[in-house]
Amino acid sequence: MKNVLILFGLVAAVTVIAQDRTALRYARTINADDLEAHLSILASDEFGGRETGEEGQRMAAQYIADQFAEFGLAPGVGDSYFQYFDLTSSSLAQNYFRRGNDRMEGFEDFIYYSRAETSGEEYINVVFAGDNDEMSEKYDGAYVVYKTAQLGGLNSRMEVAAEAGALGYIVIITNDDEFGSILGRYGPYLRQAQMGLEMRDETSDKMIIGGNELLAWLFEKEVDDIEAGETIEIIFNADYLDRPIQSSNVLGFLEGSEYPDEIIIITSHYDHIGITDGEINNGADDDGSGTSSVLEIAQAFADAADSRNRPKRSILFMTVSGEEKGLLGSEYYADYDPVYPLANTITNLNIDMVGRIDPNHEDNENYVYLIGSDKLSQELHDLSEEMRETYAPDMEFDYTYNDENDPNRFYYRSDHYNFAKNDIPIIFYFNGTHADYHQPSDTVDKIRFDILENRVRVIFHTAWEIANRDERITADKIN
Repeated sequence: MKNVLILFGLVAAVTVIAQDRTALRYARTINADDLEAHLSILASDEFGGRETGEEGQRMAAQYIADQFAEFGLAPGVGDSYFQYFDLTSSSLAQNYFRRGNDRMEGFEDFIYYSRAETSGEEYINVVFAGDNDEMSEKYDGAYVVYKTAQLGGLNSRMEVAAEAGALGYIVIITNDDEFGSILGRYGPYLRQAQMGLEMRDETSDKMIIGGNELLAWLFEKEVDDIEAGETIEIIFNADYLDRPIQSSNVLGFLEGSEYPDEIIIITSHYDHIGITDGEINNGADDDGSGTSSVLEIAQAFADAADSRNRPKRSILFMTVSGEEKGLLGSEYYADYDPVYPLANTITNLNIDMVGRIDPNHEDNENYVYLIGSDKLSQELHDLSEEMRETYAPDMEFDYTYNDENDPNRFYYRSDHYNFAKNDIPIIFYFNGTHADYHQPSDTVDKIRFDILENRVRVIFHTAWEIANRDERITADKIN
């Protein structure tokens, strides 16, 4: 009996080693040269920054669909690779506060952001919150003013205001340099047309970000003299011009051999922010790097399937659009038209900006940020760590942005979130931000393809293990 047990143990060990070798064989097909070839096309000037709903985005979608077809992936939407959805594009024509003939101008003195319908001048009530929310009984029907040194960290207070009936929020950045940076960083982006799904009820919050000058102007007194609960009435104007557009997600499907109804979704967003001030924003890192990664992973799995190593579970490779406009493509798929039932979707691996080194890792380049891996499934997190230890032991998985109190809130800011909110375990792979984020300088020549290759291979191994293990990943942390 002892010899029989030893024999079974040896057979089991050989089976595991063979499976590892198979995974390694296809992981090695993911290489820096192929990643660069894809990205050099997607992030070229010819694609014009891949603005949502514009010709460059459609060209990118066709390129991705052609690649899926060449790999031998099945169309993900019936006989088509394209999942079309309708959007409304809204641009601000006029935006200002007015008192008599005196005005504070949008994009000069403050930034306004909302998807809620607003048009023409209207009187709004504004109440100063002070350092706490003892005056929350005054929030109903008002814009609530908060002071903070930097953007972020006000979520819990805003929830209090929302429950009290607030209509919007005015966030005053007390650090003038920080406000100037925010104005320069987000102003050009928010000046562009904002988009929303045509079928969605657009009742989202109204957000105004200003500095000390705006606060003093609103209340007509020195900032330090404004008391909690103090209320004023002021004219506010936000005129929108609307036009309908169409965009699409691109879906390629690989059916599993043993559990075809269980779906793993691997995502990236392939569009970007187009042209600003006459300059093309090529979006090489954001998110050409992620889209090139999805293409390489898709080809590796397709090659495996062609060689009789088809994964046990099905994999949907989905590049989405509208991410830069509010995660719209992934929202459309998850909330309105899930081609494959969400109940059968076991995991989403989302890849968004993985081609660069951020300033925090200049001394340790072999890293990637992981966000959300343990939010819904400890099982997924542990599997992910096992894959790193097995295939990339020298790589650091940095969980800095996984912190619930992280003011950047990246967990809520990429396409994985539309799956996570539906209790589907996710991992978000990210290299962090850099000075070229949302700038024309986010170009192919700055991508570290050697580092990108390492990151994509470990993502592939994670997907391979999820797809081929005996038991499906479960959301074991859902109450």
